[in-house]
Amino acid sequence: MKKVLFATTALVASAGIAAAQDVGVALSGSAEMGIIGGDNIDLQFHTDIDVTFSMSGTTDNGLTFGASIDLDESDGSGSCSLPGGAGNLGVTCSVSGGSAAFGNTGQGGESIFLSGDFGTITMGDTDGGFDWALQEALAGGGSINSDEEHGGYNGNGGLDGTYDGQIARYDYSFGDFAFAASVEIDDSGTNDPVFGVGVKYSGDLGGVNLGVGIGYQTTDSAVSDDAMGISLDAKFDNGLRAIMNYSEVNNVEHMAIALGYSFDAVSLGVNYAEFDGGNSGFGLAAAYDLGGGAAIQFGYGNTDLAGGGSTDSYSLGVSMSF
Repeated sequence: MKKVLFATTALVASAGIAAAQDVGVALSGSAEMGIIGGDNIDLQFHTDIDVTFSMSGTTDNGLTFGASIDLDESDGSGSCSLPGGAGNLGVTCSVSGGSAAFGNTGQGGESIFLSGDFGTITMGDTDGGFDWALQEALAGGGSINSDEEHGGYNGNGGLDGTYDGQIARYDYSFGDFAFAASVEIDDSGTNDPVFGVGVKYSGDLGGVNLGVGIGYQTTDSAVSDDAMGISLDAKFDNGLRAIMNYSEVNNVEHMAIALGYSFDAVSLGVNYAEFDGGNSGFGLAAAYDLGGGAAIQFGYGNTDLAGGGSTDSYSLGVSMSF
């Protein structure tokens, strides 16, 4: 993703002592436009935009630090109403509550990190050890409405978000391996924290880049119990990709598989996933890279509902990265 760099060097000093150097602030974002439709969704236009601010710096002794905030995740709640009946074209809007990103005991789309030879500590809107380790079973170029993420899809969230979603994670990499440990705390002090661990391996094996992830989370909370899972991700030199994912969260099993193929500017993907005793479905994604951060995307998802019947959705449009 391209970034616009607003500041390349800044000096923060107190009592004449430099506290940080090489401080940078970058702005990046994305936008989408197109059409969406499907069961119970009348054909309609789709427009979406997202902006992320990122900040980074380096201390005098070589530590790196930084923070980012996703504006799409940080806005307050709001509502609009049409007063005075159908004859009144005026619209009044009200917004309640400030951005959660600026509160100190919750998260609203922000993450902050400190990194060095010891590893990296990240806090805020970040993945727990389970989600950090596992590869989602999605392949292809994506779609503007994420239609390939059908009702049987699982994003490997595990127990993340059991409380306020404010997660602290430590991770460390060595060679082809990486390790992470995380915790999410109940601010009320009522329930035990959610603890998570994850291990990842990534290496080249004779023309195949193989990734393996294993994750586990647990808590004694009355809301959640434990989560465990494993994923395999194989990328071949000829453009093929295969992903397998298995997890069990609170005794509910989930399995998924995805296949992808990329050639020239084209990316294709298909996936199937199911919850044991629950929803299942398949998704399709296709993209054509226009260059410069723009791509044409198509997505389709079909869900077989656990209670019977099925539903689907589709989208077609252009995505843009800045």
